[in-house]
Amino acid sequence: MKNNQITPKDIENIFDENEIIVSKTDLKGHITYANDVFCRVAEMSPDEAIGTPHSIIRHPDMPRSIFYMLWQTIQDKKEIFAYVKNMAKSGNYYWVFAHVTPTLDENGEIVGYHSSRRTAPKKNIGFISDLYNKIRDVEKGYANRKEGMEAGVAFINNFLNEKNMSYDEFVWGLEN
Repeated sequence: MKNNQITPKDIENIFDENEIIVSKTDLKGHITYANDVFCRVAEMSPDEAIGTPHSIIRHPDMPRSIFYMLWQTIQDKKEIFAYVKNMAKSGNYYWVFAHVTPTLDENGEIVGYHSSRRTAPKKNIGFISDLYNKIRDVEKGYANRKEGMEAGVAFINNFLNEKNMSYDEFVWGLEN
């Protein structure tokens, strides 16, 4: 099963606000652990999930530049919080508020990544969805995908600069 072979549907998979989706990946982003909530919401068995790229749950509505920023942050050995729209095996979607961290060994070297996700607050989804649509429109304005992603990152940085906020301040400001 490949993500690009799944047709997105406008049906939301819901999970309880007290549940946490947990997954771990290796350095290349292949899933090494998925808890039962991950498997249920993503509609995969543990055997289907383990070993596959985490991008298997990437929804096409997600801007590439958001994932670029996420990867840059965790590769710098920092944590990041982000709103992410994921896609289940059926094509259904689910929004999460993700906390992604690098997993470090005893020498401080990255050996993998860990993500804990809770359901995204409904009050923020409309705003985030609109913002992500604008970012995707910027990305689509370039024939070259890398240039589009770079333009998306520039759009995000300009958006944050106009608000005189860091990315973290912006994300946590939505939570309050």
